[in-house]
Amino acid sequence: MIVTWFSVVFAFVILQRLMELMIAKRNGRQMVALGGFEVGREHYKYIVLLHAAFFAALFGEVFARGNETMTPHGAPFALFCVAQGLRVWVLLSLGKFWNTRIYVLPGSEPVMRGPYRFLRHPNYVVVALELVTLPLAFGAWLTALLFTVLNALVLRVRIRAEEQALIEVTAYAEGMGDRERFLPTLKR
Repeated sequence: MIVTWFSVVFAFVILQRLMELMIAKRNGRQMVALGGFEVGREHYKYIVLLHAAFFAALFGEVFARGNETMTPHGAPFALFCVAQGLRVWVLLSLGKFWNTRIYVLPGSEPVMRGPYRFLRHPNYVVVALELVTLPLAFGAWLTALLFTVLNALVLRVRIRAEEQALIEVTAYAEGMGDRERFLPTLKR
């Protein structure tokens, strides 16, 4: 078997997601133990389906185009690497509050450190960047286009559910109300 850029990057991202699922499970148990609860459970299956389909489509399109042995395109791959750094920053900033599901802890203060000083949803920005840049790095432009649109549709539902729950039981509105959802607020 030949080791290629695509196989290394693809394996890295899959392993990263598996580790994140373990972190999410641990953090979810911790939130429940502290009195937190999950919201948006009904749409979570669509997020899982979206991401599983993304990896299948990415793999399929890269191989269908014969791009599995190519060196990744520079600009999209560089942005993908930046997104990985942002992903780590988000995870470290949220700590026990980070999850792939939506858990809220009544009475808690919103996290306002790290990238959350500048915008409300940096984790979703990271995911959006990855869904565009990873496929484009390997010439899979159909996957980039399709999953960018699908992700936007899913995020409309998810963000509405997440923000509503946070507004109802935490100080989210007071702490995050003046921040933009996706574009950094630089007036801090």
